[in-house]
Amino acid sequence: MKQEFLEAGKIVSTHGVRGEVKILPWADDADFLVGLPRVFLAGREYTVQHSRVQKSCVLMKLAGIDDVDAAAKLREQVVCIHRSDVELPEGSVFIADLIGLRVIADGEEIGKVTDILSMPGNDVYVVTGCREYLIPAVPEFILARNLEEGFVRVKLIEGM
Repeated sequence: MKQEFLEAGKIVSTHGVRGEVKILPWADDADFLVGLPRVFLAGREYTVQHSRVQKSCVLMKLAGIDDVDAAAKLREQVVCIHRSDVELPEGSVFIADLIGLRVIADGEEIGKVTDILSMPGNDVYVVTGCREYLIPAVPEFILARNLEEGFVRVKLIEGM
């Protein structure tokens, strides 16, 4: 079952004196969080007044957070987004949707996706079953991803 709310980053500091927060995004690109209409912090909805990228972070102004003291109280909060506020590019999926999927190799289930490691070259699926597999998320090894039926089909090579 797909999660309605997805963790998308963490507030790491304040920016300026007018209540902006600095968010370290948990996405491939910081631009992902720019333009969202709202975010959720500890279950509370905040309207986004404006946002922009600064280096690898996002500076965001939230309605009702009008000074540095109010923004400082949000430090270390996990930023969640509502799934309906985001449209992913064709072929992209949320990491949260992959966690828990069955992994099939040569027609047999070898385990479940338990984590996704974001590495410089590509992501790596951590698959846990009778043993742990680290499978690069590249077309040579990830043959199919079917979220509706709940599986990932992979190709294993010797030593993997």
